[in-house]
Amino acid sequence: MLSRPVALRVADLDDAIERARIGAFVHDHADGTPFHLPAWSIAVARGCGQRSHYLVAEGGNGQIVGVMPLTEIHSPLFGRALVSAGFGVGGGILADNGSGVAALGKHAWQLAERLHCPTMEVRGGPRPGPEWLVDTEHYLGFSRPLASDDEAELAAIPRKQRAEVRKALGQDLTVSIGSGAEDAAAHYAVYAESVRNLGTPVFPRRLFAEVLREFGQSADILTVRSGGAAVASVLSLYWKGTVYPYWGGGTAAARTLRANDRMYFELMHHARARGCKRFDFGRSKTGTGAAAFKKNWGFEPQPLTYYERTAEGAAPRDASPLNPKYRMQVAVWSKLPLAVANRVGPWIARGLG
Repeated sequence: MLSRPVALRVADLDDAIERARIGAFVHDHADGTPFHLPAWSIAVARGCGQRSHYLVAEGGNGQIVGVMPLTEIHSPLFGRALVSAGFGVGGGILADNGSGVAALGKHAWQLAERLHCPTMEVRGGPRPGPEWLVDTEHYLGFSRPLASDDEAELAAIPRKQRAEVRKALGQDLTVSIGSGAEDAAAHYAVYAESVRNLGTPVFPRRLFAEVLREFGQSADILTVRSGGAAVASVLSLYWKGTVYPYWGGGTAAARTLRANDRMYFELMHHARARGCKRFDFGRSKTGTGAAAFKKNWGFEPQPLTYYERTAEGAAPRDASPLNPKYRMQVAVWSKLPLAVANRVGPWIARGLG
């Protein structure tokens, strides 16, 4: 293999052979994630109306030696940015060597300049270059092995949270798993209410539909119901023996019913049945209730490494709902009628990235 790539280009993700070649490279790379897959970039582009630019580095023999998924985000509220990977918690550069990393990082920034994106955000992977700021303080990741069975899983959960799970298992709740229209509708209704209650806009319904379409058997929805009504639901991805519960939430009734506790415990059981060995609880902002919830389940937080580069003279992009300047908007949003939030929210959220 050559020591450095000799060709850099934007992949044609409409080409099935191109997608298969990239998918094989991502699968075989030790640091590959679901967010590096062409399926993720395509689903995001279709679901949010943002443009994908998937960079590929090839050696002289035409073999792929590096990739970098990029999403061009445009928002009237939050400005323009090039993000790797858009709407993912991971991404960044996958490359076989350091020269590939440098070449992809340089090419990506040149692309950002051509697209008039003053900010680039890279979520994971090696540092694209010395010009990039490194952030290891704002986000935490939570991942651990799954236990061998339900009893072992309960034993792995710290005592106080284990008691909550046992109470959840004693509730009169039903659990269903699928990826059909009924599953998707129940999930969206629950998730939309959940994020509205937190004061944030919901993503477009089509984003979830496209993720389910693109990932096929590698994605599903687990829903918890009480009296026939959906009260908690999570859309999960499955990748190389790891389950990624990605979009999950509960209604106002879920807390009393402990439906979220039941949901995640049932997902652990389901993931083991699918052959998974690891549970990736995703990322949370440092110091938040979500981070504390995951730690209560026995997940030790690990700092996530992100990178950012901003054009000279431009202000860094910060679309986080934890940004103090959005405090009033978050408070108002959490009190909006759900019908209004669901109508306006997707227009805003499609530009968050």
